[in-house]
Amino acid sequence: MFSPPLALASLSGQSDADWARAGADWAGCAVLGGIALDQPSREAARALVARDRTEFLPDDPFAFVDDQLARLEGVPIQAGFNVRSASVDPITQVARICRDRNALLEINAHCRQPELCAAGCGETLLADSDRLCRYVEAADATGVTVGVKVRAEVPDVSLSSLCPRLEAAGASFVHVDAMDSEAVIGEIADSCDLFVIANNGVRDGASVRTYFEYGADAVSVGRPSDNPVVLERVARALESEFVTSG
Repeated sequence: MFSPPLALASLSGQSDADWARAGADWAGCAVLGGIALDQPSREAARALVARDRTEFLPDDPFAFVDDQLARLEGVPIQAGFNVRSASVDPITQVARICRDRNALLEINAHCRQPELCAAGCGETLLADSDRLCRYVEAADATGVTVGVKVRAEVPDVSLSSLCPRLEAAGASFVHVDAMDSEAVIGEIADSCDLFVIANNGVRDGASVRTYFEYGADAVSVGRPSDNPVVLERVARALESEFVTSG
């Protein structure tokens, strides 16, 4: 899906085109966003900003997605966009933009902030799997490459049961915040044929090797994604341990 198998994971209010461009020397993919698309998700994002979190809140979120992806034309990195919505129609609209810009679409079923969950976004979608699958189906129908960012250790949610449903709905990849449960990557990889991106604690060769031994197809770096020292270390680990050995 992208090479090298290192993604920069979205950080709300921080992960824009300039951020992606800065990481292109090391990563094969950069997921911009997250971006709130509809009124409920945007109101939740405003509430997050009011309590000192960073969020992208442009007047027109769809124009913002298009503009940011346009700025990455010619940059040697696979772009993607992480999006939040409490309804399905905005997913279709943003999917067409990502399709036309040759970008991945990543549906956010990950964020656990109470404001977003109350709006029906983020982690709430893991428990509302029928609605999440409708999002995937709607995006897939546009021809975009669509995936979902998920979180491990959510009560009453089995990712190894959910991921085959996402695959059947048209998803091509799953981006997994493993929390402190690296073994969940193995459970997911065994359950489906999705491209599995493993996230959480990726900092060095040891963390990279752990995730690949569990069956990950790629890894992602989140908070240190703007730190060239960490990115270079992870990129070198991928090259020395998996490319040259493979």
